[in-house]
Amino acid sequence: MKTIPKFFLLTVMILFSASLSGQKQIISIFPEPVEMTYSKGRFILTPQTKIYVDNMETSGKDAAVFNEYLSENYGFSLSINQSQKYDSNSIVIKKSVNKEMPQDAYRMDVSSGYIIIEGKDAGVFYALQSLKQLLPAYKTELIKIRNLRIYDYPTYSWRGMHLDVCRHFFTTGEVKKYIDLIAFYKMNVFHWHLTDDQGWRIQIDKYPKLTSVGGYRNRTLIGHASDTVQRYDSIRYGGFYTKEQIREVIAYAASRHVQIVPEIEMPGHALAALSAYPEYSCSGGPFETAGSWGVFEDVFCTKDKTIHFLEDVLAEVMELFPGKYIHIGGDECPKTRWEKCPECRKVMKKEGLKDGHELQSYVIRTIEKFVNSKGKSIIGWDEILEGGLAPNAAVMSWRGADGGIAAAKMKHYVVMCPGEFCYLDHYQGDPATEPLAFGGYTPLEKVYSYNPMPDSLPENLKKYILGAQGNLWTEYITDFNHLQYMALPRMIALSEVLWTNPKIRDYERFLMKLQKHTETLDMLKVNYKKPTK
Repeated sequence: MKTIPKFFLLTVMILFSASLSGQKQIISIFPEPVEMTYSKGRFILTPQTKIYVDNMETSGKDAAVFNEYLSENYGFSLSINQSQKYDSNSIVIKKSVNKEMPQDAYRMDVSSGYIIIEGKDAGVFYALQSLKQLLPAYKTELIKIRNLRIYDYPTYSWRGMHLDVCRHFFTTGEVKKYIDLIAFYKMNVFHWHLTDDQGWRIQIDKYPKLTSVGGYRNRTLIGHASDTVQRYDSIRYGGFYTKEQIREVIAYAASRHVQIVPEIEMPGHALAALSAYPEYSCSGGPFETAGSWGVFEDVFCTKDKTIHFLEDVLAEVMELFPGKYIHIGGDECPKTRWEKCPECRKVMKKEGLKDGHELQSYVIRTIEKFVNSKGKSIIGWDEILEGGLAPNAAVMSWRGADGGIAAAKMKHYVVMCPGEFCYLDHYQGDPATEPLAFGGYTPLEKVYSYNPMPDSLPENLKKYILGAQGNLWTEYITDFNHLQYMALPRMIALSEVLWTNPKIRDYERFLMKLQKHTETLDMLKVNYKKPTK
């Protein structure tokens, strides 16, 4: 047997020790901060620790949300005080007025005596999300936080997650929990898909049958839409949100610096609405709220009467939602009914339109003019490019990057969400061992590998790429437990794609952090797919 030289053993031991030391340096903060350094010592957070803020209406509200987290998971909360003077063992929070700091940036300095937080815009809130992630994954009243310094800011301004509540309905409580997850990972847009063929989910006072009729379906597909033999249940299914519930969710999201973008589908994906008001179709119906998935030929007619109906609906939607954008869909609209409709042909002749694509563009441009008159902007799926893009519209590019590139070259704002990387209703593992999903294969590593900025886009046009979002369509997601499983951990990967400078992103480090972070997810009772190499 050969003898291993002592110097070789010593070298291996040193390298192994260094490796362990490096592992200890892994701090599970998501997304990965731009700059983070460590030092010796610990800050001890106890029920006696105090929070000091510069303004109760701004920083104080962010601190209150942090307190909610402490109370729910550790059984205590901290006193919040507005003062320029503060005791030792305190968390000191202030809004930054530094013009040199990027939007939503923050600094956090954890020392043995204090945690000092300075943030610009939503930066204070984001610093507190990082602080929450530094807390132990078990209930205790003696919380040790390692001394460190962080300087951090996002790469993209639009860091979003979408949720379809039409195929399957989720309660306001579940929507709030979803928003909590969005905010926890420093994402800032919740795209709320509220109307579709399978259900109308938002109260409209002027048209009550939209919810009383269109909010429910009489059956739902069992199994996959691609099954050779399709089976249905016979259960009446549905639900909707009252205006009061929507206001409640909007306020909840705002307290977490999350903007809600409501989606009202038009001119396609309209069966739920047409089941309630068939007079806004081309044929007059009758129709039934869809119980299966896919694309249906019956869509909104382009006649003036229908346009006025859509404007009435949007007027009530815009009164509710304070954000800049209203999503008007615009995707997957068959033109077959329009081609045979005398009213649609009349519109085409009057407006000098040559085909169905231009007719759809006419509808979108008309709606945009109305939305703009109310001080809002429209955003739609990339099909709104067909036939001519409305003058001020933003584009959500889902069929790949090409639509987004084309829109940016026309100097329109773009949100990237290509199905290949951003559709979280796709399988994330072997379909044989995974819950039923829409199809496709989008594993964690693929999401993490995504770059929202097209390489081909000239430097002067890159500012039109606002960011990206993950999309969760719910044909096969029937409950909130399954919803969480499909979202996590892929949502976490996407958050790092959108926040962290691509030059410092590292998938191996991400996985190491994630393995530790699952302890926090377990504490929060969040369902997720176990990460693997």
